[in-house]
Amino acid sequence: MTGNDTATEEASPADGVRIDTSKPHPARMYDWFLGGKDNYPVDEEMARQLLTIDARGRDMARVNRAFMHRATRWLGAAGVRQYLDIGTGIPTEPNLHQIAQQVAPESRIVYCDNDPIVLAHAAALLRSTPEGATAYIQADARDPRTILEQAGDVLDFSRPVALSMLALLHFVDDEDGAYELLARLVERLAPGSYVVLSHVTSEFDPEGAAKARAVYQGRGLTLRPRSREEFGRFLDGLELVEPGVSLTAEWHPELGEPVPVAGDEPIPGYAAVARKP
Repeated sequence: MTGNDTATEEASPADGVRIDTSKPHPARMYDWFLGGKDNYPVDEEMARQLLTIDARGRDMARVNRAFMHRATRWLGAAGVRQYLDIGTGIPTEPNLHQIAQQVAPESRIVYCDNDPIVLAHAAALLRSTPEGATAYIQADARDPRTILEQAGDVLDFSRPVALSMLALLHFVDDEDGAYELLARLVERLAPGSYVVLSHVTSEFDPEGAAKARAVYQGRGLTLRPRSREEFGRFLDGLELVEPGVSLTAEWHPELGEPVPVAGDEPIPGYAAVARKP
């Protein structure tokens, strides 16, 4: 949704939900980086500003998306049949439920996001196989009680669930309870469940990361890059799947097509899959 950004709100096709187009949203910027059209000039403006700091912004989005594909294939092969994906973003093909149900058609998937534009595209997230199920929750990631209550209509939390929060927790600062948020969600998961995370890091370019954080702050948004050690803290008490915490592009590359990226420097992000014992 690009064009003249003369209004601060637009009506969503879904139930008249109002979309604030005066402020960029990470889900819509992510869509722009992936070449989508469900974004507004304010999102493109900020995304282009971030590209002046690191020209590989599009590569970062593509690498993160490819990790989701690989992790879902791995989880399906490991026997996971239930998924809770928080911070879903605007649908792109193939989405998580499509990959999971290719592996096991009976898989059940619940998506969650807080951007009304994702709600406008929820129908694309609900195209389940007859054997399985998909559902969409409109809720903020910082409201785990609502998410878990509504997800319980589709998922059986007495059985293993794969919880994925991809490129999400770096939008929650420490003082806003990032670690506690994940802990509350994991607490509800049955033994044998999995947690799937990816996260931006500042370790390879601290100066650039500081500039990017300032851009977010200038727009009233949070960006909190974390070190490998800080990222690993999210997974304390869980059993890391090999190869443990790794660069996002290096997590089981054999499970998906490689993503060509510009330059020789690593894409600055970490990823991991961990099992709840």
